[in-house]
Amino acid sequence: MADDKEKADGNDAELELDGNVKKKKLIIIIIAVVVLLGAGGGGYFFFMAGDEPIPEELDAALNSESDGGESAEKKGPQVGSALYVPMARPFRFNVPGSARDRFVEIKVQLLVRGSENEENAKMHVPLIESTLLGVFSQANADDLSTSAGKESLKQQSLAAVQKIMKDVEGNKTIEKVLFTGFVMQ
Repeated sequence: MADDKEKADGNDAELELDGNVKKKKLIIIIIAVVVLLGAGGGGYFFFMAGDEPIPEELDAALNSESDGGESAEKKGPQVGSALYVPMARPFRFNVPGSARDRFVEIKVQLLVRGSENEENAKMHVPLIESTLLGVFSQANADDLSTSAGKESLKQQSLAAVQKIMKDVEGNKTIEKVLFTGFVMQ
């Protein structure tokens, strides 16, 4: 009989342990579900909250300018805004040097101000490329190996391009000639 009581007490202890384990598992599952629901709600709020339109008063306050409040989106680029017109392909040419001839590759972009000048530059890209190639072909390897020589080539290029654009369009159009890549071998 005593053994039966001990066995019964042991089963109760096992049942209590099983009950505690089941309660812990249930609590873990509930916490996991709450965390997942919270993350899902937070994600929904994060991705969907920005779809509401901005009130007109706030939009007007953000976009108002001293010229009557016309928004920047409607006006496009400002006359003073910098725009860059890339040349379609790099310039590749040979230049003579004192020891030997060198191969040069120059990637060029043009700095212009305003969309009208950008359109003019894009329209005359073949003329600009031809002018730049003429200036580049007059250089020599000894000059291009120094930074002062490269700067001089930029200035000569700018002067030639501005001259040709003034003849064609009536204004200089190009503010700067930029070398975005320069390789000499």
